[in-house]
Amino acid sequence: MANLSAPWTERFRVPLIRGVDVAANAPTRGLVASNVSGTFQLHAWDVRSGRLRALTNRAAGTIAGAISPDGRFIYYHDDAGGNELGHFVRIPFEGASAVSITPGVPPYPTFGLGVSGAGNRLGFVTADHGAYHVDVIDVAADGALGSPRRIHSRPRLLIGPVFSHDGAIAVLAASPEARSLRYELVALDTSTGRIVGELADADGRLGAVAFAPRAGDARLLGVTNRSGADRPLIWDVTRGTRVDIALDELEGDVLAADWSPDGGRVLLEQLARAVQRLYVYDVRESRLTALRHPNGTYARAYFAPDGAIHALWEDSTHPPQVIALDGATGEPARTLLPAPDVPRCRPWRSISFPSAGGQQIQGWLAAPEATGPFPTILHVHGGPEAVMTELYAPAGQSWIDHGFAFLSTNYRGSTTFGRAFLEQIWGNLGRWEVEDMVAAREWLVKEGIADASRVFVTGWSYGGYLTLQALGTRPALWAGGMAGIAVADWAIAHEDTTETLRGIRAARFGGTPQEQPERYAASSPITYAKDVQAPVLIIQGRNDTRTPRRSVDAYEATMKALGKSIEVHWFDAGHGSLVIDQAIEHHALMLDFARRVLDRAE
Repeated sequence: MANLSAPWTERFRVPLIRGVDVAANAPTRGLVASNVSGTFQLHAWDVRSGRLRALTNRAAGTIAGAISPDGRFIYYHDDAGGNELGHFVRIPFEGASAVSITPGVPPYPTFGLGVSGAGNRLGFVTADHGAYHVDVIDVAADGALGSPRRIHSRPRLLIGPVFSHDGAIAVLAASPEARSLRYELVALDTSTGRIVGELADADGRLGAVAFAPRAGDARLLGVTNRSGADRPLIWDVTRGTRVDIALDELEGDVLAADWSPDGGRVLLEQLARAVQRLYVYDVRESRLTALRHPNGTYARAYFAPDGAIHALWEDSTHPPQVIALDGATGEPARTLLPAPDVPRCRPWRSISFPSAGGQQIQGWLAAPEATGPFPTILHVHGGPEAVMTELYAPAGQSWIDHGFAFLSTNYRGSTTFGRAFLEQIWGNLGRWEVEDMVAAREWLVKEGIADASRVFVTGWSYGGYLTLQALGTRPALWAGGMAGIAVADWAIAHEDTTETLRGIRAARFGGTPQEQPERYAASSPITYAKDVQAPVLIIQGRNDTRTPRRSVDAYEATMKALGKSIEVHWFDAGHGSLVIDQAIEHHALMLDFARRVLDRAE
């Protein structure tokens, strides 16, 4: 076992920020998710002084929450050991015991909580028995909560809600037909549940971002990909008008991040080949201004009341920190929540290579200062609807410390590379992603970076699934595989996951396991267990409902019956660990596994 106090662990122990929000009507009060205590918890943030004060102390940790617009309350979903089945609760900003806002309701899964700009209405989507539901809760001026009211249900996927400032309208992204991941927008009267507006693209997907932050303003900032790339739009729900912000001069996807407090400007995020840039768009004058900000990733960017832009920023050599950018130029003005110094990190660089069908694939590469070829880690992100941008990644830096090259690749199915790139995997999970992983390996070997006999594949969540799928479908290419919180049998995972996720996965496959058994089998690593040649390590959470344990149990049993080399490590949490010591332990297991595999090969 690797030394848990070794120098590489210092980067893991650096306190990180993975979420930040500020009360819209009380901007000196904020909410931060940080692991400064050793476990990610929610913290009250005094924006003026920068002080953080812990609000939660859950053993499994807490990373997602919302602050009320008046700054009086913090909301989060309280589940059992990370299983994502629970209740929304609230806690005063000053701190106290959390109280359920849905007492008497059985534990439920959800996509998150929506809060109106005035703070008078809360809402969330849940699912049961194959149907999706929208519940809203009225909040009185004194903070008293009403009982949940169900205002809408349908048998197809719903995501949201996004409330108008006064809470009178709730907009949801809704699947127009069964087994579809292309969404239309549906606006509901939150008092009656009546549909007051609908917006659809004949061939594309719509999403809701935020209403203008002013009373009586029914303009919704949204996104559409009907052009082939994500672009912002403004839908006035009351008037029934729509304005698409084309931005033809910008490459890649462009997403809306925030409204200015007066509703006259919009903060935009461009992601072109996984590289992020920020812009301000003047709605009245249709004028776009590029901001001159540092390179890196802006996980959360928003307009501050003083005219600055606040952002949660990081890159491959700097941990996440909250900075203020000049609102006119984007140049750094000051640091609101600094990050401590860290041991020297190797910078990532963006590379690209050709894959099957001539498709260009982007990735992030870093390598030791020595001359290759090196043993190499091919990393694949989770999702699949996600993207790897330039991040502070202690695990990636540790591999480099230990003499490995490290490449994280954005395979087909990733976001920000256009609609066709995103949708190509639908109905055929694992096929094109693995092709792109194989192409990454070939490029690494051709460039003299990777030793062809010492390439390991690894990832977590969907990346863990792809690790197992690659080991089985292209078995001769890998020295070993390390999968975290993985799916090994999609049919079993469909049965055991939450009702909210079940609809999304059925849409991605084009049907349920009963409707599309061949697709589920073809996309499941357990189908190819007999072909696996390399040793396998799986690290899995016992309470995980996104990648439930039973599919890994079945895979492990099948592999052992076939005499294959497999190790499974279980930990007491849900979909990943929020505890620093646990994350270090998991990486130590992977380092030790890779070392043993390489030692046996010599």
